[in-house]
Amino acid sequence: MASPQTLTERDRRLVAAWAADCAERVLPLFEAEAPADRRPREAIARTRAFARGAIDTAEEIRRRFANGGAARDVDNPAAAAAARAAGQAAAVAHMGAHALGAAAYAAEAAGLVAPDDLEAVEREIEWQLARMTEPVKAALRQLPPLGTNRSGPLGPGLLTSGLRGDVIRALQARLAAQDAVTPRSAGSTRSP
Repeated sequence: MASPQTLTERDRRLVAAWAADCAERVLPLFEAEAPADRRPREAIARTRAFARGAIDTAEEIRRRFANGGAARDVDNPAAAAAARAAGQAAAVAHMGAHALGAAAYAAEAAGLVAPDDLEAVEREIEWQLARMTEPVKAALRQLPPLGTNRSGPLGPGLLTSGLRGDVIRALQARLAAQDAVTPRSAGSTRSP
């Protein structure tokens, strides 16, 4: 049985575009530290190609680790978080829950680059929510709450604690609150 964190291929393609947007927004933080390292940019490009249907799922799953190591190859924590956002975006082809990982690492990068700006992370979360289309919101609402399902990135691990966990919880809470006040559209991908 598939993990509830996987999502359908259609929904993974929808959330992949959003995850790529989140990662690309902070990509300059990585590129300022490692301008010759194209791995995160290439991961985002592959994520966008997957979202468009230009790359099949199996091909991207095989290539998802091509970004590996970029975060470890920089000393700046904001740049490392930006590289991890790109890696999480690329992993959406495998499991849709990685889209929230991309958003969490992007928000972390935004906060790390502006440590004296207490609103930097909140602004990033607001930007991320504003970039979600209704189909993306419907797909992300299908994911289990952070920490309630062990079979994927939303289970115990790097995404559940600290700032990344706080970001994912905030995104999920706001999506749930919007769901409570917004009638579902006829084209929703959400399961009954």
